[in-house]
Amino acid sequence: MENKFENLDVWKRSFDLTVNIYKELKECRDYGFKDQIQRAFVSILSNIAEGFERNRPKEIVQFLYIAKGSCGEVRAQLHLAKTLGYISSEIANTYIQQSAKISSQLYNLIQYRTNQNKTDYP
Repeated sequence: MENKFENLDVWKRSFDLTVNIYKELKECRDYGFKDQIQRAFVSILSNIAEGFERNRPKEIVQFLYIAKGSCGEVRAQLHLAKTLGYISSEIANTYIQQSAKISSQLYNLIQYRTNQNKTDYP
């Protein structure tokens, strides 16, 4: 399999979740909030892609860490969206669980890449 970000399950999940939040907030009139949460979602999949396109081991890990940080921002924004009534509790909780899964996948990928870097450079 080619080493492309589009082949990564974590990128695919991030993409799908981002599309879902755009659809979910289509009618939201709090434009500042809407912009912030959408940018956080986009940051996850964009940083995964940018890291892999740079194709340098340390940079890949660096961008995966940034994507993981964006997962935390996404979860915080989802809690706020739920509390403010912008998203139903059921949908927000589903998205929170999905973003936590993405964060876990990113952690595992970071660990794998970090360990791989150690064996590549004695």
